[in-house]
Amino acid sequence: MSGNGPEALTDERIVVLVLRGETGLFREIVRRHQRRVHLTGMRFFRNEEDARDFTQEVFVKAYTALGSFRGESRFGSWLLRIAYNHAISGKKAAREAVGIEGEHIESMYPGPEALSQRAEVTGTLAKALAALPEKYRICVDFFFFLGLSYVEIRDITGFPVNTIKSHVFRAKQMLRDALKGSAAEEYHEM
Repeated sequence: MSGNGPEALTDERIVVLVLRGETGLFREIVRRHQRRVHLTGMRFFRNEEDARDFTQEVFVKAYTALGSFRGESRFGSWLLRIAYNHAISGKKAAREAVGIEGEHIESMYPGPEALSQRAEVTGTLAKALAALPEKYRICVDFFFFLGLSYVEIRDITGFPVNTIKSHVFRAKQMLRDALKGSAAEEYHEM
């Protein structure tokens, strides 16, 4: 292992070392990717407890499947594909509606009026996002809220890049229409 510690290693190098027996290095993978996996869980399950359980389950699945990582995409994309597939499987099994609970929109001056308006905007946005068709919502979540590229979303979902672009474009149009005339319209220029 490098003298600089695990922080200096690439994800791909850590995978090789874990597969060679340095299993403790997997903690570095968890440290690096826990936030994104957890956010994915929150997008699908909308509560902290389920998202926490989901995150643990995804890392267990990833650890047991580590030998199948071929390096054809970035490790982070491979891991999020596992997370996405696990979330979809869990959702289908539970037959629940999924969506985004609503992002916390920060205000520079969170007085009572601002807090009330923030709650209204967050609620309106959450409802508009939840009303999107699932395939659009997934693309919007990954693109805007997780900051993934179209190629990374393709690697995770299996949707063609042009389809992803189309889903994001159509979702933005639908959100614009849904937010028209609401307090959220002022805050979300799309």
